Amino acid sequence: MSDFDSPWKEALDAYFEPFMAFFHPEAHREIDWAHGYEMLDKELRQVAREAELGRRVVDKLVSVRRLNGQEEWVLIHVEVQSQEEAEFARRMYVYNYRLFDRYNRMVASLAILGDERAAWRPDRFGYSLWGCSVGFQFAAVKLLDYGADVAALEANRNPFAVMVLAHLKTQETGHDEEARRAWKVRLVKGLYERGLDAKDVRRLFRLIDWMMDLPKPLEGLFLQEILDFEKESQMPYITGAEQIFREAGLEEGLQKGRQEGRQEGRQEGLYEGLLEGIELRLKLRFGAEGLALLPEIRAIADLNLLRTVRNTIETATTPEELRRVWA
Repeated sequence: MSDFDSPWKEALDAYFEPFMAFFHPEAHREIDWAHGYEMLDKELRQVAREAELGRRVVDKLVSVRRLNGQEEWVLIHVEVQSQEEAEFARRMYVYNYRLFDRYNRMVASLAILGDERAAWRPDRFGYSLWGCSVGFQFAAVKLLDYGADVAALEANRNPFAVMVLAHLKTQETGHDEEARRAWKVRLVKGLYERGLDAKDVRRLFRLIDWMMDLPKPLEGLFLQEILDFEKESQMPYITGAEQIFREAGLEEGLQKGRQEGRQEGRQEGLYEGLLEGIELRLKLRFGAEGLALLPEIRAIADLNLLRTVRNTIETATTPEELRRVWA
């Protein structure tokens, strides 16, 4: 099952200014980006707990300074669930008024709707009773609307053009793994052609790889095609695809796969490389408690599930929360 939430969360953390430029250019023009911005994760978690709205992985609250010197808060809610939710607009309203009530701050709410239902476009909540009316309207963006112009997304250097295209093509190829592999190759090759620096190429590669999961044989073909592309293109700012795969915990698997020259060796190597990456991340994030999970993790034979475990370590708050991924 593809993971949409985690890549979007990391992309928001890394590219908040490009996010606003892509999805809300009017607001972007009014923000003093030279002043910087502040992620208010603690404040949002507190309000979410009080409102008992459940765990919202991709909610972000950000403090920015407008060009007129006034400080504002921006609530970003990326909605990627697959089923229509009647209570979605109410939740947006509850977040907004609770933030205003607790911190006495005006809050601009923005929803990114990543579902596959073109007709579902919530952007307001309200009710009336005996002459009393309450109304709340929020900005909402539908990712499906961008799918009509793939060429424009591929030509756009904004990192969120890549994220939107990866999101849409992951949904579109849900039942066609070969088509997903082809799109994944096309998107990664496109990173080099956008004129991005090496750091952004590596980060966006990892986010694409995270979102566009593939079965073992096709993943091996994808990795090898990217390696061949780098060699043929002689990219001057990336020393080889190994540098990207090392950050994703896959380099040892690629090395072993090439040495043995057969798919079985490549998959075995990928498996060992993933385990090493998982062990290091567990140690850094949870210490001894995290390492105690290794016997269970080593019993997992599914490569894609191991990759999900590896990626979830960064967002899990406790070892037990991580354990739910496979338990």
